[in-house]
Amino acid sequence: MDILLLSTSDSSGGAARAAQRLHQGLLKQASHPANHPANHPEITARMLVQQGRPTAQVIAPKTRLAQGIATARLSFDALPLKRYPHRTATTFSPQWCPDRIAAQVKKLKPDLINLHWVNEGFLRLETLAKLPQPLVWTLHDMWPLTGGCHYSGDCRGYEQSCGACPQLGSQNQSDLSHQIWQRKRRAWNAANLTLVALCDWMAEAARASALFSNARIERIPNGIDTETFQPLEPEMARRLLRLPPDRPLILFGALNATQDRRKGFHLLQPALQALCQRMGHAELVVFGAERPASPPDFGLPCHYLGSFQDDLSLALLYSAVDLFVLPSTEENLANTILEALACGTPCVAFGIGGMPDLIEHQQNGYLAKPGDTKDLAQGMCWVLEQQSRSPNLAQRAREKVIQEFTLEIQSRRYLNLFADILSDSSG
Repeated sequence: MDILLLSTSDSSGGAARAAQRLHQGLLKQASHPANHPANHPEITARMLVQQGRPTAQVIAPKTRLAQGIATARLSFDALPLKRYPHRTATTFSPQWCPDRIAAQVKKLKPDLINLHWVNEGFLRLETLAKLPQPLVWTLHDMWPLTGGCHYSGDCRGYEQSCGACPQLGSQNQSDLSHQIWQRKRRAWNAANLTLVALCDWMAEAARASALFSNARIERIPNGIDTETFQPLEPEMARRLLRLPPDRPLILFGALNATQDRRKGFHLLQPALQALCQRMGHAELVVFGAERPASPPDFGLPCHYLGSFQDDLSLALLYSAVDLFVLPSTEENLANTILEALACGTPCVAFGIGGMPDLIEHQQNGYLAKPGDTKDLAQGMCWVLEQQSRSPNLAQRAREKVIQEFTLEIQSRRYLNLFADILSDSSG
């Protein structure tokens, strides 16, 4: 079984990191023949990316010219959006740039292709119809279902044919979103596609999309390396990160939080200010961003730690805090929640998207009513109070990941799915 993963990047962004982790999990399974599906004594897994570091298993641009062209593709892909000056600041991907993926695939000759996040001009829509191999598409967001947006918000246009797109600021039923949706319909219908949803919410959205009304849809959540992401000694972690040793600490990931309303920053701020009225001794830890020139008023002392580039440092960070809060109003299966739980850190989030797949309410965290800032504050208070009384929350957080979200569980499920699809194709 020769598998080729397609991803815009092997490291930049949550979807890229998830794809890279799956690739590592598949390689590990490949080295243990006893774990292989029947009739597949040999397994190879390679990854084709637009941005990344070339290795024996990762095919990436090698020359400076090729890397420069890859970087420029994002700007070229965004050119059609110039016609929509009133569009929102959300990500919107036309995917019109010609690519060489079909030629590369022909040279590599994989048995099956696993698509991940393929935007920023990496893969032209029409390319899928040129790939003869079975395609398994891992849904890291809603883009494969829609006319260009990555999360639809309250809009359900993707269920029919898109058009008059609110994210484009358009009232034209034949706008760019409708044109992209029609291109997708033609390309998707010509491809041999199976979808993998990371959570129940995404699976339901895929089934609701007219683009995939007849597609096979499976649910396989992301996995994580539980040897890297594991609880570390909190006192040591706080000392190394120069955090106060005797204060309840709340962690928040701020990457793109203020630019993307979906991330819920506008809801976190009042929730923390409400929390301050009940737990004024708590403090906030922010990663993914440096301290801004004019920091927002959270009502709590705030520690800005910047970006963390490696998983071990992230594990240290999660182990140093008492809870992780994710105020997103739309979210798939969040890597940050998965990482925090694996480190024994309870999580608080709104009960939306993939959050109920990860957080069991008042068992390993707290699911607040969607959009309710008072309940989000209540959830943080509840977790901090429980943490001071008993270690059970932390234990259950770790147990949830060990039972359902390890890299071994994920990679084995993918291999079994790949084997099943290849068996159907050969039959």
